Amino acid sequence: MESLSLSSTAALAAIEAVRRHFAARLAARRETPAITKELENVLSLLGTVDFSRVDEACLRASGHPVIRQLRQTGIHGGDASSAAVLDAFLPHLDALPWRYSYDPRPDAPDIGERMAWAELVGPIAPFHSNRVCLGLTAIGPHLLYPPHRHPAVETYLVVSGSADWTAEGIARTHPPGALILHPANIAHAMETGDEPLLAAYAWTGDVETLSAYLSEA
Repeated sequence: MESLSLSSTAALAAIEAVRRHFAARLAARRETPAITKELENVLSLLGTVDFSRVDEACLRASGHPVIRQLRQTGIHGGDASSAAVLDAFLPHLDALPWRYSYDPRPDAPDIGERMAWAELVGPIAPFHSNRVCLGLTAIGPHLLYPPHRHPAVETYLVVSGSADWTAEGIARTHPPGALILHPANIAHAMETGDEPLLAAYAWTGDVETLSAYLSEA
């Protein structure tokens, strides 16, 4: 049975797995200039975080129902380059501090039970920072994460499943291993198919202003 809270050691291991992956992608020199610049920014800002101090209250598991959906449907990586990131998170899914902070949507009353994110670095996270966020997003199968925006620059790394990602009206399917960059305030949405989605994310810039939906779907 999973622990009722995530250990700081497990949290640090997951953070380090994402950091190593980002560093390896930079070393390969295959990313676009925009993604390269943002990965460098994320790694630089993570270097300013005091990982010797941990807020134990933020390590408590939330017991979010999205985890049950992930377990029932199955979690499959399918990409060797991001396997270490998935492996670092996978044993601790039930213990992560999942949350959902959007206002209720009458057109999608159960969306808050079918998607969530677990932040390990950020303003309200085990490892505090007002300059960078790092965590894991989970979206259940056959779910539209409606159009939304936020002032933070966002980078996603798909680690399990796939989804259709739409930004400024352009839709693309991104499989495990894909890196997706959302500039500040860009309108974007994601929609899953038969598989749930797990994606590590990083925020930089204004990380204290919450994301907001654009309108009802």
